[in-house]
Amino acid sequence: MSEPRDELEGTEQPFVSHLIELRDRLVRALLAVAVVFGGLCLWPGPGGMYDLLAAPLIAHLPKGSTLIATSVISPFIVPLKITLMAAFLVALPIVLYQVWAFVAPGLYNHEKKMVLPLVVSSTLLFLVGVAFCYFFVFGKVFAFIQSFAPKSITAAPDIEAYLSFVLTMFIAFGAAFEVPVAVVVLARIGLVTIAQLKEWRGYFIVVAFIIAAVVTPPDVVSQLALAIPMCILYEVGIWSAQVFIRHTQRPEDAAEDNKAA
Repeated sequence: MSEPRDELEGTEQPFVSHLIELRDRLVRALLAVAVVFGGLCLWPGPGGMYDLLAAPLIAHLPKGSTLIATSVISPFIVPLKITLMAAFLVALPIVLYQVWAFVAPGLYNHEKKMVLPLVVSSTLLFLVGVAFCYFFVFGKVFAFIQSFAPKSITAAPDIEAYLSFVLTMFIAFGAAFEVPVAVVVLARIGLVTIAQLKEWRGYFIVVAFIIAAVVTPPDVVSQLALAIPMCILYEVGIWSAQVFIRHTQRPEDAAEDNKAA
């Protein structure tokens, strides 16, 4: 009986060819970010991008209060940073496609079935986490904070400090919404089993609240807004892992499972 033919046999390329392709993929990814950045600079412009980002805070500041710049170049640099960040988020699908196109030729068919859904789902979940933070959490947090501010204090946040706060919150919520992907990967590579994930449910709830207490401001609203979605997404991850493992098995593993059944 002949040995089964390797799917990747005959697809090897010289090392230099890989470097050239990697360079081309990087250039295309950077070009996509640059094109989106240029478009955002034209409309709504860096100033408009900052106004959009600051809108949740401005809406809850006392009437007449504005953000301030304590550095001479901050009014120029900070809006450009925000525009570049927005350009990267908008171009993220193209960037990740270039990564996928580079690694796909070296993957088996069952590995392609595993990687592509993970890339797409992780991108969407990160963007959903950022959107959830901007449209829901910011409004609740800023309203909660301003309700405790003494009337003798005039709030005038610094634009660089606000940018740092926003980036921290975006990364925290974007990463928190990746919980299902992390659960699926851990289960798929065999580090944990579905049964173990279910048993550890109570521990994860405790960990989620600890993480929320560490990475969010010291207010109940933002902590609950981070911890509760993490717990829900953990359950989604357990369900997704069961489906994902069943559909991304190697052919020989699937055949063994069928024989065992």
